[in-house]
Amino acid sequence: MHLDLNLLTALDALLEENSVAAAAERLNLSAPAMSRTLGRIRRVTGDQILVRTGRTMIPTPHALAIRAEVHDLVQRARGVLEPERELDLANLSRVFTVRGHDAVMTAIAPDLLGTVRERAPGVAVRLLGEAAGDTSDLRHGRVDLEIGAAEPDPPEITHVTVGHDRLVAVLGPGHPAGEGELTPARFAGADHVLVSRRGRLRDPVDRVLEERGLRRRVVASVPTSTAALYLVARSELVVAVPERMCRPTLRVLGLRTRPLPFDLPPVPIVLAWHQRYDNDRAHAWLRARIREALAFDDRASG
Repeated sequence: MHLDLNLLTALDALLEENSVAAAAERLNLSAPAMSRTLGRIRRVTGDQILVRTGRTMIPTPHALAIRAEVHDLVQRARGVLEPERELDLANLSRVFTVRGHDAVMTAIAPDLLGTVRERAPGVAVRLLGEAAGDTSDLRHGRVDLEIGAAEPDPPEITHVTVGHDRLVAVLGPGHPAGEGELTPARFAGADHVLVSRRGRLRDPVDRVLEERGLRRRVVASVPTSTAALYLVARSELVVAVPERMCRPTLRVLGLRTRPLPFDLPPVPIVLAWHQRYDNDRAHAWLRARIREALAFDDRASG
Protein backbone atom coordinates (compact mmCIF):
# COMPACT_ATOMS: atom_id res chain seq x y z
CA MET A 1 0.00 0.00 0.00
CA HIS A 2 1.29 3.46 -0.92
CA LEU A 3 1.30 5.68 2.19
CA ASP A 4 1.07 9.43 1.70
CA LEU A 5 3.16 10.89 4.52
CA ASN A 6 1.46 14.25 4.00
CA LEU A 7 -1.49 12.68 5.77
CA LEU A 8 0.55 12.65 8.98
CA THR A 9 0.94 16.43 8.86
CA ALA A 10 -2.76 16.86 8.23
CA LEU A 11 -3.64 14.40 10.98
CA ASP A 12 -1.39 16.24 13.41
CA ALA A 13 -3.10 19.55 12.62
CA LEU A 14 -6.58 18.02 12.93
CA LEU A 15 -5.79 16.46 16.30
CA GLU A 16 -4.25 19.67 17.61
CA GLU A 17 -7.10 21.91 16.44
CA ASN A 18 -10.09 19.52 16.72
CA SER A 19 -11.51 21.46 13.79
CA VAL A 20 -11.42 20.98 10.03
CA ALA A 21 -11.57 24.73 9.41
CA ALA A 22 -8.81 25.57 11.91
CA ALA A 23 -6.58 22.77 10.62
CA ALA A 24 -7.11 24.01 7.07
CA GLU A 25 -6.11 27.54 8.05
CA ARG A 26 -3.03 26.24 9.84
CA LEU A 27 -1.87 24.34 6.72
CA ASN A 28 -2.97 27.04 4.24
CA LEU A 29 -5.58 24.77 2.68
CA SER A 30 -9.23 25.32 1.88
CA ALA A 31 -11.81 23.81 4.21
CA PRO A 32 -13.15 21.47 1.47
CA ALA A 33 -9.61 20.24 0.76
CA MET A 34 -9.03 19.51 4.45
CA SER A 35 -12.39 17.77 4.66
CA ARG A 36 -11.38 15.50 1.77
CA THR A 37 -8.04 14.83 3.49
CA LEU A 38 -9.87 13.84 6.68
CA GLY A 39 -11.88 11.41 4.58
CA ARG A 40 -8.67 9.85 3.26
CA ILE A 41 -7.28 9.60 6.80
CA ARG A 42 -10.44 7.86 7.93
CA ARG A 43 -10.14 5.31 5.13
CA VAL A 44 -6.46 4.64 5.87
CA THR A 45 -6.88 4.32 9.64
CA GLY A 46 -10.31 2.69 9.66
CA ASP A 47 -11.35 5.19 12.33
CA GLN A 48 -13.49 8.35 12.28
CA ILE A 49 -10.69 10.33 14.01
CA LEU A 50 -12.98 13.33 14.66
CA VAL A 51 -16.72 13.09 15.26
CA ARG A 52 -19.21 15.91 15.47
CA THR A 53 -20.90 16.63 18.77
CA GLY A 54 -23.29 19.53 18.38
CA ARG A 55 -21.34 22.40 16.84
CA THR A 56 -17.92 21.03 17.80
CA MET A 57 -15.78 18.04 16.88
CA ILE A 58 -14.12 15.71 19.38
CA PRO A 59 -11.40 13.10 18.84
CA THR A 60 -12.23 9.41 19.02
CA PRO A 61 -10.53 7.18 21.60
CA HIS A 62 -8.19 5.91 18.88
CA ALA A 63 -7.32 9.48 17.89
CA LEU A 64 -6.52 10.35 21.50
CA ALA A 65 -4.32 7.26 21.78
CA ILE A 66 -2.20 8.18 18.74
CA ARG A 67 -2.17 11.98 19.04
CA ALA A 68 1.13 12.28 20.91
CA GLU A 69 2.88 9.76 18.65
CA VAL A 70 1.63 11.50 15.51
CA HIS A 71 2.84 14.87 16.75
CA ASP A 72 6.23 13.42 17.66
CA LEU A 73 6.61 11.78 14.25
CA VAL A 74 5.83 15.04 12.45
CA GLN A 75 8.34 16.99 14.56
CA ARG A 76 11.05 14.39 14.04
CA ALA A 77 10.42 14.35 10.28
CA ARG A 78 10.77 18.11 10.14
CA GLY A 79 14.05 17.87 12.04
CA VAL A 80 15.38 15.37 9.50
CA LEU A 81 14.26 17.26 6.42
CA GLU A 82 14.96 20.84 7.42
CA PRO A 83 18.50 21.97 6.56
CA GLU A 84 20.88 22.61 9.44
CA ARG A 85 21.55 26.33 9.69
CA GLU A 86 22.54 28.97 12.15
CA LEU A 87 19.78 30.49 14.23
CA ASP A 88 18.78 33.83 12.71
CA LEU A 89 17.25 35.63 15.68
CA ALA A 90 16.61 38.85 13.80
CA ASN A 91 14.32 37.03 11.36
CA LEU A 92 12.95 34.34 13.67
CA SER A 93 9.14 34.31 13.68
CA ARG A 94 7.74 32.08 16.40
CA VAL A 95 5.38 32.00 19.35
CA PHE A 96 6.58 30.28 22.54
CA THR A 97 4.23 29.25 25.32
CA VAL A 98 5.74 29.11 28.81
CA ARG A 99 3.83 27.97 31.89
CA GLY A 100 4.79 28.50 35.51
CA HIS A 101 3.98 29.78 38.97
CA ASP A 102 2.90 33.41 39.00
CA ALA A 103 5.88 34.39 41.16
CA VAL A 104 8.25 32.90 38.60
CA MET A 105 6.54 34.74 35.77
CA THR A 106 6.64 38.03 37.66
CA ALA A 107 10.32 37.52 38.43
CA ILE A 108 11.53 36.59 34.95
CA ALA A 109 9.17 38.49 32.65
CA PRO A 110 10.94 41.91 32.56
CA ASP A 111 14.41 40.55 31.74
CA LEU A 112 13.14 37.79 29.46
CA LEU A 113 10.84 39.98 27.40
CA GLY A 114 13.40 42.77 27.25
CA THR A 115 15.93 40.35 25.73
CA VAL A 116 13.37 38.90 23.30
CA ARG A 117 12.27 42.36 22.10
CA GLU A 118 15.86 43.45 21.56
CA ARG A 119 17.34 40.34 19.97
CA ALA A 120 14.37 38.46 18.43
CA PRO A 121 11.69 41.05 17.56
CA GLY A 122 9.66 38.52 15.59
CA VAL A 123 9.19 36.26 18.63
CA ALA A 124 6.17 36.44 20.93
CA VAL A 125 5.98 34.75 24.33
CA ARG A 126 2.76 33.58 25.95
CA LEU A 127 3.19 33.35 29.73
CA LEU A 128 0.58 31.06 31.27
CA GLY A 129 -0.22 30.44 34.93
CA GLU A 130 -0.03 27.01 36.50
CA ALA A 131 -2.76 24.57 35.59
CA ALA A 132 -5.16 23.42 38.32
CA GLY A 133 -3.96 19.83 37.83
CA ASP A 134 -1.57 17.69 35.86
CA THR A 135 -1.85 18.12 32.10
CA SER A 136 -0.37 16.61 28.95
CA ASP A 137 0.23 20.02 27.38
CA LEU A 138 4.00 19.52 27.05
CA ARG A 139 3.45 16.20 25.32
CA HIS A 140 0.89 17.62 22.91
CA GLY A 141 2.82 20.77 22.12
CA ARG A 142 0.35 23.19 23.67
CA VAL A 143 3.09 24.35 26.07
CA ASP A 144 6.74 24.64 24.99
CA LEU A 145 8.35 25.02 28.40
CA GLU A 146 7.20 24.59 31.97
CA ILE A 147 8.82 26.06 35.09
CA GLY A 148 7.90 24.30 38.32
CA ALA A 149 9.12 22.73 41.53
CA ALA A 150 8.61 19.05 40.68
CA GLU A 151 10.47 16.73 38.33
CA PRO A 152 8.11 15.37 35.66
CA ASP A 153 7.44 11.63 35.53
CA PRO A 154 6.93 10.92 31.79
CA PRO A 155 10.19 9.69 30.24
CA GLU A 156 9.68 11.78 27.11
CA ILE A 157 9.83 15.01 29.13
CA THR A 158 13.34 16.43 29.51
CA HIS A 159 14.00 18.43 32.65
CA VAL A 160 16.81 20.23 34.42
CA THR A 161 16.98 21.75 37.90
CA VAL A 162 18.42 25.24 37.45
CA GLY A 163 18.43 26.41 41.06
CA HIS A 164 16.75 26.40 44.44
CA ASP A 165 14.80 28.89 46.50
CA ARG A 166 13.96 29.04 50.18
CA LEU A 167 10.63 29.69 51.86
CA VAL A 168 10.48 32.73 54.12
CA ALA A 169 7.77 34.23 56.31
CA VAL A 170 6.37 37.47 54.90
CA LEU A 171 4.78 40.10 57.15
CA GLY A 172 3.43 43.60 56.78
CA PRO A 173 5.54 46.50 58.14
CA GLY A 174 3.55 46.77 61.37
CA HIS A 175 3.03 43.09 62.14
CA PRO A 176 3.76 42.23 65.81
CA ALA A 177 5.83 39.21 64.80
CA GLY A 178 8.20 41.48 62.92
CA GLU A 179 10.08 42.37 66.10
CA GLY A 180 11.90 40.07 68.50
CA GLU A 181 12.64 36.40 68.08
CA LEU A 182 10.30 34.59 65.69
CA THR A 183 9.84 31.28 67.45
CA PRO A 184 7.76 28.40 66.07
CA ALA A 185 5.09 29.25 68.66
CA ARG A 186 4.92 32.92 67.60
CA PHE A 187 4.80 31.90 63.96
CA ALA A 188 1.99 29.41 64.61
CA GLY A 189 0.10 31.97 66.69
CA ALA A 190 -0.31 34.35 63.76
CA ASP A 191 -3.17 34.20 61.24
CA HIS A 192 -2.03 32.78 57.91
CA VAL A 193 -2.92 32.80 54.22
CA LEU A 194 -1.79 29.98 51.92
CA VAL A 195 -0.97 29.97 48.24
CA SER A 196 -2.77 27.06 46.58
CA ARG A 197 -4.13 26.92 43.06
CA ARG A 198 -6.40 24.07 44.23
CA GLY A 199 -7.71 25.87 47.28
CA ARG A 200 -5.97 23.74 49.88
CA LEU A 201 -5.84 24.93 53.48
CA ARG A 202 -2.82 22.84 54.50
CA ASP A 203 0.72 22.53 53.22
CA PRO A 204 4.05 21.05 54.45
CA VAL A 205 4.43 23.86 57.02
CA ASP A 206 1.47 22.42 58.97
CA ARG A 207 3.16 19.03 59.21
CA VAL A 208 6.34 20.61 60.60
CA LEU A 209 4.36 22.58 63.16
CA GLU A 210 2.36 19.52 64.24
CA GLU A 211 5.61 17.64 64.84
CA ARG A 212 6.31 20.34 67.41
CA GLY A 213 2.84 20.11 68.94
CA LEU A 214 1.69 23.35 67.30
CA ARG A 215 -1.22 24.28 65.06
CA ARG A 216 -1.79 27.45 63.10
CA ARG A 217 -4.95 29.20 61.95
CA VAL A 218 -5.24 29.44 58.16
CA VAL A 219 -7.92 32.00 57.40
CA ALA A 220 -7.76 31.82 53.59
CA SER A 221 -6.08 30.34 50.55
CA VAL A 222 -5.54 32.20 47.30
CA PRO A 223 -4.40 30.87 43.91
CA THR A 224 -1.34 33.11 43.43
CA SER A 225 1.50 34.40 45.52
CA THR A 226 0.86 37.91 44.22
CA ALA A 227 -2.67 37.86 45.65
CA ALA A 228 -1.33 36.51 48.95
CA LEU A 229 1.30 39.24 49.21
CA TYR A 230 -1.26 41.96 48.55
CA LEU A 231 -3.41 40.49 51.33
CA VAL A 232 -0.44 40.50 53.69
CA ALA A 233 0.30 44.13 52.80
CA ARG A 234 -3.22 45.15 53.84
CA SER A 235 -3.68 42.97 56.92
CA GLU A 236 -1.90 41.24 59.79
CA LEU A 237 -1.73 37.94 57.93
CA VAL A 238 1.46 35.94 57.38
CA VAL A 239 2.37 33.92 54.31
CA ALA A 240 5.30 31.65 53.48
CA VAL A 241 6.59 32.14 49.92
CA PRO A 242 9.79 31.48 47.92
CA GLU A 243 12.07 34.41 48.66
CA ARG A 244 13.94 34.89 45.38
CA MET A 245 10.94 34.33 43.14
CA CYS A 246 8.80 36.80 45.10
CA ARG A 247 11.52 39.41 45.56
CA PRO A 248 10.20 41.89 42.95
CA THR A 249 6.71 41.95 44.48
CA LEU A 250 8.12 42.10 48.01
CA ARG A 251 10.06 45.22 47.07
CA VAL A 252 7.09 46.91 45.41
CA LEU A 253 4.84 46.30 48.43
CA GLY A 254 7.47 47.10 51.05
CA LEU A 255 6.96 43.80 52.87
CA ARG A 256 9.32 42.27 55.42
CA THR A 257 10.72 38.75 55.30
CA ARG A 258 11.96 36.65 58.18
CA PRO A 259 13.56 33.21 58.08
CA LEU A 260 11.17 30.45 59.05
CA PRO A 261 11.84 29.26 62.64
CA PHE A 262 12.27 25.66 61.48
CA ASP A 263 13.97 23.80 58.66
CA LEU A 264 12.24 23.06 55.38
CA PRO A 265 13.84 21.63 52.23
CA PRO A 266 14.73 24.25 49.61
CA VAL A 267 12.29 24.64 46.73
CA PRO A 268 13.79 23.42 43.43
CA ILE A 269 13.33 25.40 40.21
CA VAL A 270 12.82 22.90 37.39
CA LEU A 271 12.62 23.59 33.66
CA ALA A 272 10.77 20.91 31.67
CA TRP A 273 10.11 20.45 27.95
CA HIS A 274 9.28 17.67 25.54
CA GLN A 275 12.29 15.84 24.16
CA ARG A 276 11.28 16.80 20.62
CA TYR A 277 12.77 20.22 21.41
CA ASP A 278 16.09 18.93 22.76
CA ASN A 279 17.93 19.95 19.57
CA ASP A 280 15.64 22.79 18.51
CA ARG A 281 17.95 25.79 18.35
CA ALA A 282 15.27 28.41 18.88
CA HIS A 283 13.88 26.52 21.85
CA ALA A 284 17.37 26.08 23.29
CA TRP A 285 17.94 29.84 22.92
CA LEU A 286 14.74 30.54 24.86
CA ARG A 287 15.74 28.07 27.60
CA ALA A 288 19.08 29.83 27.97
CA ARG A 289 17.39 33.24 28.25
CA ILE A 290 15.04 31.94 30.95
CA ARG A 291 17.97 30.53 32.89
CA GLU A 292 19.65 33.93 32.68
CA ALA A 293 16.48 35.64 33.90
CA LEU A 294 16.35 33.25 36.85
CA ALA A 295 19.91 34.11 37.87
CA PHE A 296 19.00 37.00 40.15
CA ASP A 297 21.57 39.40 41.53
CA ASP A 298 21.85 38.10 45.10
CA ARG A 299 23.66 41.25 46.19
CA ALA A 300 20.26 43.01 46.20
CA SER A 301 18.90 40.65 48.81
CA GLY A 302 21.13 42.00 51.53
